[in-house]
This record gives sequence, C-alpha cells and structure tokens, in this order.
Amino acid sequence: MAEPDSGTVLTARGITKRFTGALALDDVTFELKRGEVHVLLGENGAGKSTLVKVLAGVHTPDEGELTVNGRPVRITSPHRAAALGIAVIHQELTLVPELSVAENLFLGRLPRRFGVVDRARMLRDAVPLLDRVGLRVDPARPVRELGIAQQQMIEIARALDLNTSVLVLDEPTAVLTETETDRLLEIMAGLRDQGVGLVFITHHLEEIRRVADRITVLRDGRSVAMLPAGASVQHMIEQMVGRSIEEQYPRRAGEPGEVLLRVDGLTREGAFRDVSFEVRAGEVVGVAGLVGAGRTEVVRAAFGVDRYDSGTVEVGGKRLRPGDVRAAMRAGLGLVPEDRKGQGLVLTSSVGENLGLVTMRSATRAGFVDRRGQRRRAGEMASALRVKTSGLDQTVRELSGGNQQKVVIGKWLLADPRVLVLDEPTRGVDVGAKVEIYELINRMTAAGRAVLLVSSDLPEVIGMSDRIVVMAHGRVAGELPARGATQDRVMALAVQERAVEEMSA
Repeated sequence: MAEPDSGTVLTARGITKRFTGALALDDVTFELKRGEVHVLLGENGAGKSTLVKVLAGVHTPDEGELTVNGRPVRITSPHRAAALGIAVIHQELTLVPELSVAENLFLGRLPRRFGVVDRARMLRDAVPLLDRVGLRVDPARPVRELGIAQQQMIEIARALDLNTSVLVLDEPTAVLTETETDRLLEIMAGLRDQGVGLVFITHHLEEIRRVADRITVLRDGRSVAMLPAGASVQHMIEQMVGRSIEEQYPRRAGEPGEVLLRVDGLTREGAFRDVSFEVRAGEVVGVAGLVGAGRTEVVRAAFGVDRYDSGTVEVGGKRLRPGDVRAAMRAGLGLVPEDRKGQGLVLTSSVGENLGLVTMRSATRAGFVDRRGQRRRAGEMASALRVKTSGLDQTVRELSGGNQQKVVIGKWLLADPRVLVLDEPTRGVDVGAKVEIYELINRMTAAGRAVLLVSSDLPEVIGMSDRIVVMAHGRVAGELPARGATQDRVMALAVQERAVEEMSA
C-alpha cells in the first residue's frame, strides 16, 4: 500500500448538522490527505451520507469548519464543491442514458466550433479520459447499452477531468460483481498513486482491508474512532456497532417440516426454464448463481409479479393462479424485492404508512382502516427492528438505505407470511443491521415459517441457508446442503452449467 502524501487536502472540524430537531452529525472531525484512501465506516444512519452531502455542498453545516488545502471554505452548492476540486460518485448515477459516453463525459461543457458541437473533438478528447480509468468502450456508444460498472467508470472519468483532487465514492461496489469490484479497487489504487484523495464508503469490510490507508468510524452521528489500515474485521465491527458481534452468520437450524413452497417446472421463454425446488417449514433455502442466472426473474414470477409460460407454484399445497399477486399474498407468500426503492417502498409516504402497506386490507373493517391499531403495530415493529427514525411520520425517503430495507422487511413481518422470499435483503446494509436481519430469519423459521433467500453474497448464502439451489442461465444447475458447502463448490456448479450452455449453443 502506497504511503500517502503528507499534505492534507480536506479537513472537517466540529461539523454539526440538524434536521427538524434530529441531530444527524454531532461534532464530527475528518481529515483527508493527498494520495490516500480514507474509509468512512459506520452503520446505516450513522451519519456517513450526511457528511458526504456536506462535503458535496448539498447540505450546509450548522456548526463547524471545512478547509480545502489549508484554507477555510464554505461549500454552499455542488457547483462550489466542484470548483474546489471535490467530486462525489453517488449510489444513484447521474448519467443520461440516451446520450453517448462522450456526451456524458462533457455534459454541460461540450466542445464547440463555430457555435455548434464539435463532435470529432469530443470523441477524440474522450479517449484519454476513458484510458485514465481503464475503460475500453466506444465513446460514441449510448450509455444505456453499458453495464453499471462501466457507467461508474464514466462518472469517475468525468469527475477527474474537472481537476478533481478529492473523489468521494459512496458505496460504489454495492451492485457490482466480484470481478467488477476488483477492477474498481484497482482503479482506486491507481488514482491514489496519482495523488488523488479518495473517500470510500462500503459495507464490505474485506474491501476496506484491501485499499484503506485510514478508517474513520462514525456512530450515531459522531466520529468515534480512527483505525489503521490493518484493523481486523472484528475490531471494525465492534467500533461500528459499539458492541461485540460473536457470529457474523448466526443461523440456528431446526428440523424441517411440511413443504410450504413448491415450484415445479417453472418456465418463461428467454428467461428461465424447468425450474423446480421446494422450501419446507422451519427451513432457509438459499438461491445462488452468477449475474443473469435468472434468480430474481423466477421469484418474481412465482409471486405473480411477472408472467410464466408453464409450470406450477404451490403454497401450503394450494396451487397459485399465475400472475395473481393478491392470491399469492392470501396464500401466505411474501416478497421483499431486490429494488427496495423502486418496488418495495412508497418513498413519499411515511415510515408508518409504509409499514402498514401489506396489512392495510386485513386491518379494514366495514370500509374503515383501523389506523390506530395500524400505527401501534407499526411502532412496535419499528422498535423491534431498531429503525433509526425521528418518528413514524418521517418520510421514508429520508432514511438511510439500511433503515429503508428494515421497513420493507418489517411490512412483511407484520403480515406474518408462511413463506417469505428475500431477494438481496442485505445489499447496502451494514454489518450490525445484517445480523439483525439474520436473527429475524431465525425467528421466522423457529416459528415454523419458511424463507427463500436470494443473494449474490456467497458467504451469506452459505452461512444462513440450510440448503442451496444453484442457478445458471435460467436453470437449476444443482443443489447443495449448506453444511460443508464452500464458495468454490457453489461456483463450480454455476461455471460448469455455463460451460454446458456455451457448448450446446
């Protein structure tokens, strides 16, 4: 790991920020040097995103001082932050899908000649920018045709062309594959060697050990510790949550009971075919596979969100009618979707309203919703899940990603489904909240319910499942007992299936 330049490029001292009475940041101190990767670590709701927005000029601090290159500054807007050399790559990318790579790189400052856009120069100037981040794509290609990892590289390349000396990456690996993550971490190391100061936010602790020079830990809006690059994962976790977590994957398996979910021969042309599996009472069945394996497509079809051409889905022995979500819910099937913001929440509604979405129909008598009872149950669930919120009336879009995920899961727990399908339930969720979600899974299965766990996180699938169904190219490649399963065994199944597919194509 390279020695960081001793020059400090950015300092935040005593930063405090309040929102409608809630203290989001409390006397936070943070320092970034040239040529270092400084990790911001903390649970969801710890204040990381708020601090990033202060650095980006989205929020103005109520108290405290910011300095850039040793000079006090006021960052009152994103434009001012950019002028000071600060760029932020947010989780939600800001590219225009219909425009080309080059047009996105120079958006707002397109090169012109005789009053019109000089396309030849724009395409020519795009090449060295893409080279700097190791991206080999046609600059004339529309951004919508690129993968998420390539789009992130374009955002980074655009930021670096603006004489950026501070680059903030807010959970950039959350939706990347392992290979894409490796490439991004290599790019970050290269930028560090070029003297760029990087602020890196991630919930994947092994990534931190690979690239960090220093680690600042935030807890409850305060900076509570500065850790060296070599800090152990256990020490990082303890500093984050303020307590010891003995087991990262605390699965407590029991004896499986009757079959609660049976999927038989499920097929949709071009998406998946002949998919069959069972989930029993008291059991967690994990679904693993490579990107594009068809995992999400299958569970959405089983729940009735998407169509399928043939096959059957049964819950508790009752066959479900295809494409009927209400029937699936009445039978006791629930789905926590992969896209919590787009499919799992009403972002403009309150925490309490979102928690009551699934149970609203059952709480209605003679045409009237039992709002008092709904609110009481929502409050109990928010407390049980430790949702960090200023109250049930707070708009859910104001919550951190991990707390939003707790709300999505909580609304289904209130409905007490017989089978709960969890699609990427811990993506973008901190370690402490993950363990809480895992304990909820244990409570469900201990009560005789069943869980189907779809996840790209192989250690999670192996650690929290009783059996693992491996999918590839829309088919079930095999099934493994979780006890004794390894990442290599799971991947060998998926890769072998892929090889068969490619040979038969």
